[in-house]
Amino acid sequence: MINLDDPKIYEKLDTTNLHERISNLPQQCRQAWQSAIALPLPKDFKKIDKIVIIGMGGSRHSGINIAVDSMYGAGAGYFRNIIGSGKTKIAEIHKKRNPLFPGIQPEPIAHNLTELSAKIKQSGADVGLATDGDSDRIGIMDEKGEFVTTLQTYALLALYLLEVKGQRGPIIKTITTTNMLFRLGELYNVPVFETAVGFKYVAPMMMAENAMMGGEESGGYGYRGHMPERDGILSGLFFLDFMITLKKSPSQLIEYLYSKVGPHYYDRLDVNFPPEDREVIMKRLTDSKPANIEGTTVREIDTRDGFRFLMKDGSWLLIRFSGTEPIMRIYSESNNMEKVKRFIAAGKKLTGVK
Repeated sequence: MINLDDPKIYEKLDTTNLHERISNLPQQCRQAWQSAIALPLPKDFKKIDKIVIIGMGGSRHSGINIAVDSMYGAGAGYFRNIIGSGKTKIAEIHKKRNPLFPGIQPEPIAHNLTELSAKIKQSGADVGLATDGDSDRIGIMDEKGEFVTTLQTYALLALYLLEVKGQRGPIIKTITTTNMLFRLGELYNVPVFETAVGFKYVAPMMMAENAMMGGEESGGYGYRGHMPERDGILSGLFFLDFMITLKKSPSQLIEYLYSKVGPHYYDRLDVNFPPEDREVIMKRLTDSKPANIEGTTVREIDTRDGFRFLMKDGSWLLIRFSGTEPIMRIYSESNNMEKVKRFIAAGKKLTGVK
């Protein structure tokens, strides 16, 4: 058995010497501070005795109420420790790390977050943050206890970096994430690249393109200047800073996003099927080349990772097989929820699965 709390284990595995660089960071910070205080300042600056640093630390003094579901995972306690004491209140559930994840599925999606939703309503929280078992994914709930979809979250985080932080650079998205990113790319003059599903495809393109951000539909987002991997804690902190800077609730942030890119709605249906039917279903989808779906013209069929039907009106429908289990995932995004539901029903009909 490997003791993951033993730093010597990491030293053996660390071929890039990252551990030593991290260990030296406190001393580097002390040296930077000593250099800073030795700098000669204008005489008027000596009268200043109170300094407020505006940035992520603003979360501590913002006075917002945050409900957190750590889902018994690695992220337990991090938001509280990073934000610290102050006017901000943090109510955390499932806050002890437990690899058995008793009674829950540690995936931060809507139907796994009923307890967090109840906590938001009970405590009057302004926002809910949930991290998965290893804390590389984030789930957001608004002030009403309603789930903010991962596609909305991705677009909001991209808007935060573009507008609040003034960053520029490519955005990397998988084919299952939102078209809102294309619209943001047009508005802020940044390129948007698509990959197959999986961060193993996103990360190399992020590094190759020096991308501002990369993400996927599962709720995992990565950032330039950070490791080329998903980080649920950092994503949650960015979302909080977006709320605080613009003085908007999560639902108001969505309205603000829609004022720029137009309304976008999304859903996903997971369909079980007999494993022996996989090839039959695959052939049925391969042979199917509909000119329209639910009265909407299909302008392109993309088969790089599943079967994605791109509509003339900007909507899309994707049917994709899981790589690990006999499940098909049917995704759709459109400008109204009723159309999304109709597309998903039509997608299931195309597969022939009852």
